Amino acid sequence: MTDAAKPRGELTLRTLAMPGDANPAGDIFGGWVMAQMDLASGIRAAERAKGRVVTAAVKEMAFELPVKIGDTLSVYTDIDRVGRTSITLCVEAWAHRARYAKMEKVTAGTFIMVALNEEGKPKQVPEE
Repeated sequence: MTDAAKPRGELTLRTLAMPGDANPAGDIFGGWVMAQMDLASGIRAAERAKGRVVTAAVKEMAFELPVKIGDTLSVYTDIDRVGRTSITLCVEAWAHRARYAKMEKVTAGTFIMVALNEEGKPKQVPEE
């Protein structure tokens, strides 16, 4: 990783890309990467909302580089906006390629999460 290329936000999730998550060429499925990003969004948004959240939308997501078997995937989250019931996060996924001793950004996206009450209805996100 160069000084110009640094993750945006807080490290929220780290996991290892395994053979069961890959196609025959050794590339990790995009859906698996997206699921890890969704998990990280849920963790960060639930902490901010102090309770249950659900994914309302994912937008502006593009894959720049593949994730390979054996890469450590690190997902960074940055809260962009807090609305009345929603939290918008910028989410970046970075692959640490241990065999090459470098870290590369593989994808980023905008995730919108909604806070829910005990009945599953949208609730107001509390003040910090």
